[in-house]
Amino acid sequence: MKEFDGEKLKKKIKKKVKKKMGNVNVEVNKGSWGFPYFLGFIGAAIFYVSTAPDFWAGALGLLKAVVWPAFLVYAALNGLNA
Repeated sequence: MKEFDGEKLKKKIKKKVKKKMGNVNVEVNKGSWGFPYFLGFIGAAIFYVSTAPDFWAGALGLLKAVVWPAFLVYAALNGLNA
């Protein structure tokens, strides 16, 4: 029985992907804004849920917490009369 060679398998998969998809260059940003956005999401979720009068308003508040940067940009541009 043969011994498993991870590097050989990795090269084989990479070759098949390259053949099928062509030359693909993937760059990863490492998520530098992930943690501040997460803190903003938690804060917005707490705010919207705590001010909700009923369950469905709280559920809508969670959806609003996901897109809070759009509200922030809209308010900033509206304040600048842009």
